[in-house]
Amino acid sequence: MTAVAEKAQAPAAARRNEKVGNVVSTKMQKTIVVEVEMRKAHPKYKRIVRSSKKFYAHDEQNSARVGDVVRIRETRPTSKLKRWALEEIVRRSSLSQIEDTATLDTVEAAK
Repeated sequence: MTAVAEKAQAPAAARRNEKVGNVVSTKMQKTIVVEVEMRKAHPKYKRIVRSSKKFYAHDEQNSARVGDVVRIRETRPTSKLKRWALEEIVRRSSLSQIEDTATLDTVEAAK
């Protein structure tokens, strides 16, 4: 019976894939678009080649903003394109702080 119990716990203990990237868009509700940059050596010329890929990630609290550096974790499919979830915000963007103060100023000016 212990072997069966160990097999049942093995998938839960499996580590999910994680990536770190920049938030490119937050225009959808509870969804962010994260661009992850991959760097690898060219097979023939041995020069570092940069390539990037965009991932749709679930952001439950809408806490991430454009320009933030975030960590996303692989999850079960949430929708047609979303297979990732926001794990943590590694670094806040200075642009997001400027936007926050600008929106507060416009709200106060409207009053």
